[in-house]
Amino acid sequence: MSKQKDNTLNSQADDSDNEQHDTVDAPVLFYNDIVIEHFTNPHNVGELLPDETDGFALVGDPTCGDQMKLWIKVEDNTITDIRFKSFGCPGAIATSSMATDLAIGRTLEDAASLTDDDVIKALGGIPENKRHCSLLGITALQQAINDCLLKRMIEPE
Repeated sequence: MSKQKDNTLNSQADDSDNEQHDTVDAPVLFYNDIVIEHFTNPHNVGELLPDETDGFALVGDPTCGDQMKLWIKVEDNTITDIRFKSFGCPGAIATSSMATDLAIGRTLEDAASLTDDDVIKALGGIPENKRHCSLLGITALQQAINDCLLKRMIEPE
């Protein structure tokens, strides 16, 4: 590469280093501090006892081998406790942790409306090639809510 082209590339790299990235509009190429925190110290890990569980889900992503179990406890139509166990990559664990944080304290209807985009936004973004990981927690949450509603139809309170 010529010296002039090399200097132009370095100048462009220096300019981009000075830019502020407050939004998730630009492609995310690495895990940020929030994602790393949720991976290394995930929230709501564990499981609920059967008599505490109002909804349960077991979901997996066959393309990458991630798997998640999720339990919810519901009182007055509100998720009062939520726990998960996950086998997966850092992206799957971090997004599952954030999904549980977003769901707790919400009504079933409100929690069911959460999307993977809500999880990604709350985490401040994740690498594009890991977006599919954000579906694991949301899919498990929606299935656990459906399980809870089905149980209520079969065994009314």
